[in-house]
Amino acid sequence: MPSYKAPVTDQMFVLHDVLKIAEQDVPGYDELDRETTEAILDEAAKVAQDVLAPLNSIGDTEGCVLENGVVRTPTGFKAAFDQMREGGWTALDCDPEYGGQGLPYVLATAVGEQFSAANMAFNMYPGLTHGAYSAIHTHGSDAQKETYLPKMVTCEWTGTMNLTEPHCGTDLGLMRTKAVPQDDGSYKVTGQKIFISAGDHDMSDNVIHLVLAKIPGGPDGIKGVSLFIVPKFIVNDDGSVGERNAVSVGKIEEKMGIHGNSTCVMNYDEATGYLLGQEHKGMRAMFTMMNEARIGVGLQGYAQADVAFQNALEYAKDRLQGRDVTGVKNPEGPADPLIVHPDIRRNLMDQKSFVEGARAFAFWGASLIDRAHKLEDDAADGLISLMTPVIKGFLTDKGFEMATNAQQVYGGHGYIEEWGMSQFARDARIAMIYEGANGVQALDLVGRKLGQDGGKHVMAFFEMVKTFIAENKGQDADFDAQFIEPLKNASKDLQAAGMYFMQNGMKNPNNALSGSYDFMHLFGHVCLGLMWSKMALAAKARLEAGGGDDDFYQTKIATGRYYMARQLPMTATHLSRIQSGAEPVMALEAANF
Repeated sequence: MPSYKAPVTDQMFVLHDVLKIAEQDVPGYDELDRETTEAILDEAAKVAQDVLAPLNSIGDTEGCVLENGVVRTPTGFKAAFDQMREGGWTALDCDPEYGGQGLPYVLATAVGEQFSAANMAFNMYPGLTHGAYSAIHTHGSDAQKETYLPKMVTCEWTGTMNLTEPHCGTDLGLMRTKAVPQDDGSYKVTGQKIFISAGDHDMSDNVIHLVLAKIPGGPDGIKGVSLFIVPKFIVNDDGSVGERNAVSVGKIEEKMGIHGNSTCVMNYDEATGYLLGQEHKGMRAMFTMMNEARIGVGLQGYAQADVAFQNALEYAKDRLQGRDVTGVKNPEGPADPLIVHPDIRRNLMDQKSFVEGARAFAFWGASLIDRAHKLEDDAADGLISLMTPVIKGFLTDKGFEMATNAQQVYGGHGYIEEWGMSQFARDARIAMIYEGANGVQALDLVGRKLGQDGGKHVMAFFEMVKTFIAENKGQDADFDAQFIEPLKNASKDLQAAGMYFMQNGMKNPNNALSGSYDFMHLFGHVCLGLMWSKMALAAKARLEAGGGDDDFYQTKIATGRYYMARQLPMTATHLSRIQSGAEPVMALEAANF
């Protein structure tokens, strides 16, 4: 059975040596000293390693079952869910006014990484609830907040998001679900939604569905979409759970992965719903939930890569195969371990350098969210808006790639279910699809985010990289050659790609859209190049100060050198493909494929 060890040491390094959270001016960060942070992460690690990880393969094997209209979760899930709730883990960064602990989002992100790596399917239940909580917290009336949030903070009631219908996914303007106004101010919601993660289960007393629907007579298309709170059970005036609403599970989908999460077809038959936010402004409210979910899905991508890497590394150290071409390394055995071979090292270094770079990128993104929310910092808000499709798209694409790379280390055993590597690859695959398929993330990045607010946010990113290079160049010849110059070259590639879009996208939009996926990956590599440069600088400083774990910091710098030398040069390839324009992509008529 695969194992998982929470990377507390590396998480602490990113939080305190790279991001220096305790020194920032964000409210609440001053309370996150090293001792407090480490204590929280250590306790989370116990839950991840001892409670959630052992249930991961059970959830994959058993899946969820629909019995007489009730969804049964896998063995052990409910007890683990109760334990998570009782430990306060679902309330970590929620508003204290509604029973939350009020800790910063960046710390909740670190904890969420551990839980997602240990058991991705399980962690989706509280994860989706948090997204629904955020939508109600931001857009709900005071009465709605008082009614729903306290129980959602504790996950006594869980939440969902209902967007997709059988005939429409990304193009939500085509939806048919309708909401008819009633005299008492409620609505009757009728329609069918599909692919609803955690749509129903036996671990909470109520499920609070957030459902997109159209009010008859409203504007056509996406402008006529509204968002509704549709509880599984009607909530009585005293806050207790009342009668069953007219919402039911049509079936549980048979999926490639995340079997432990109930992905449901949800049927609404004149179910009672309550408008959340304004009429015909449903997408504004839903995007509060979706943007949070997209950051969380990016986290899922690298978290699955991490747990897969951990197991592949152990296998590579234990499995004896062949001899090292430079000389025998295990003279007492019939062969040397796999890890002596350069191609296995390459594979493992690809994984390690991605996971650690992605962790820093995700934590930095979470710190931007804290800054945007707690300080109402418009610059931080604009920057994380720009970064969201990169975090979601790049980290899940590469996360799946690294999960399959880890599987490759095992050879034939990686293809056998009992070793567990198949589950990591299968679970990671969905992250590239849901919460907006990665092709849509790339289109959003190039089509909307680059030009947002006159392009000032992408220009701010370029200025950030330029400033980092200027402030740190010339201090150390090796650091310049191994980090500063590669980062400078990669940033130039990113700027050249943006310039190509400006010069060619207006006269033929396909020139921009054909290169959008490459641009998303180019941007992702530059972001990880920046993160690795920052991490190498922090590790170098700790080595020079002395008194630390020299092996850890030297390993960090060596891993960063690998990424800058072996991965970051991909920016040139992506730029070349972008500059080839639309013609190679659009050359064939549809009939000629």
